[in-house]
Amino acid sequence: MDLPRIIDYEHGISAIDAQYHRQGLVAIHMIVQNNNVALVDTGTAFSVPGVIETLKHKNLAPENVSYIFLTHIHLDHAGGASEFMQCLPNAKLVVHPRGARHMADPSKLIEGAKAVYGAMEFSRMYGEIRPIDIGRIIEAPDNLRIDFNGRPLLFLDTPGHARHHYCIFDEQSHSFFTGDTFGVSYREFDVDGMEFVFPTTTPVQFDPTAAHASLDRLVSYKPEHAFLTHYGRISHLPEHAVEMHELIDAHVSIARGISNDNPDRHATLVKELGSLLSRRLTAHGCKLTQEKIYELLRIDINLNSLGLENWLDHSAASS
Repeated sequence: MDLPRIIDYEHGISAIDAQYHRQGLVAIHMIVQNNNVALVDTGTAFSVPGVIETLKHKNLAPENVSYIFLTHIHLDHAGGASEFMQCLPNAKLVVHPRGARHMADPSKLIEGAKAVYGAMEFSRMYGEIRPIDIGRIIEAPDNLRIDFNGRPLLFLDTPGHARHHYCIFDEQSHSFFTGDTFGVSYREFDVDGMEFVFPTTTPVQFDPTAAHASLDRLVSYKPEHAFLTHYGRISHLPEHAVEMHELIDAHVSIARGISNDNPDRHATLVKELGSLLSRRLTAHGCKLTQEKIYELLRIDINLNSLGLENWLDHSAASS
């Protein structure tokens, strides 16, 4: 399935492919309001040229960008922030209070990612990440309101996926920009206009109780759409919320059913989560082959398994 690099929606909203790993994996959302621009999430440093090209295509300049909103600071969402701030001279970076210090001093973020991927692979995936001038950083506590050139935006603290996560309610489109709080939905899994959505339980701060509460908080606004970083706009939110609650519980149940002493715990989790999502996709009406489904879900299943293991270990330590 070939997706366009730019998807234009109503209300001046566009999804730009961040060109991370594969097409249709990570979206940078652009909001244009009376020639002012805000970006929601950044992809990586390698995402910058595509956004600059998109601005040019829309007869906008880098100087028109007023804000960069980071839903949270995982590097597929925020790894390009410092490079974007270098290229967008008038932009302010709006980030959760728990993430702000890591944007001003990203050394721990870099150290942690290099420990996982190695220095060479880190550079290949994310490029260079530099400190951002703290004078250009705005912290977004719960219920912060920003008037974006006459367009009200409300920032809600939404932990569950990460403790440094917020979602943005856009009154004009009556929609949320949800980062990872409303899960993941790849367009390849759409069936007759109905999307398939599943949770992301990636390391290291997955909290199922908080994830359920944040999901309910978003739905309480009765939004028309959600704009997901992975990937783009979805509708049918009441139905998807029910499915998300069920799948969060199913992920937790699978994780709890595997002994912490099992030497093959990770491999067992990967297998069980793969089977769960495959069954749900079959019920959804997906006609893709099992090989294609696994290809599209491989990264998510592995990261979800790692996050559940981390959650199990911390739950055991605190009990």
